[in-house]
Order: sequence, then structure tokens, then C-alpha cells
Amino acid sequence: MSAELPDYYFRVRENGAFVFRVDTENRQRRIEMDQIAVVNVRSGEVKPHGDRVLSEADIAAIQDWLNDRVALLAERDVDDILRAVDHMNLTTQWVQSRATEEQLDQVTDSLLLAMHDLRTVLVRKKADRLLRESSKE
Repeated sequence: MSAELPDYYFRVRENGAFVFRVDTENRQRRIEMDQIAVVNVRSGEVKPHGDRVLSEADIAAIQDWLNDRVALLAERDVDDILRAVDHMNLTTQWVQSRATEEQLDQVTDSLLLAMHDLRTVLVRKKADRLLRESSKE
């Protein structure tokens, strides 16, 4: 553990985080974490905990964390999709080289429907982008 702890701790949860102020400046030199707010990543909403009033430093630290978190989640989304592409390639290889008739019977309809749905959405989104780009010219 590093000698100096951060001033704030963010306990990540499904759609945001609980924000704690970290305090080691007490008699017992114990780490105390005092909840000061709740952050919602999707809406950007910050709710002070209880009757607490957030300082400018609190708000700045929370906003910095929120900006970093939104960027990280966006990166993870793209990485997850690129992993899905890899998995689709591995699936193709499995279907071509190792899948049994029974296994193909189990997965074919689900895969075809999912791939059709994905293709339909991708084609529509691409067409929308191309139309927007051509209307700007």
C-alpha cells in the first residue's frame, strides 16, 4: 500500500458510485471513509449524502472521476465488441471444422437470427451515416 492515500474513494456500483472522503488525520491513525455523495454515471447526477453540502473540491473530484469513468466505460464497450468479433471468427472456425450435426442443430437458428438482427441494424446505421455525410457536402 502506498504511503499516501487519495482524498476520495469511489465504490463503483452498477450505474455509478458511492463517493467517500478518506481521512487518516485522526488520533488512532485509522482510515476513516465518510460517504459524501452518490453518483449516477448515466445521468451525470450527483446527490450529496444526507444533509451534506459538497465543497468545490468535492465537486471537482467527483466530476473528474465521472469524466474518467465515462471514458473508460466507452473504451470497454468498444473492446467488448471487438472481442465479440473475435468470438464470431472462432465460432465460424468451430462450425466449419469441429461442430457436430447435433451441435449445429442446437445453435444454428439462434445464431442466424442474432446475425440477421445485427446485420440489419448495422446496415441501417451505416446508411444513416452515409446520408448525413452526403447532405453535409
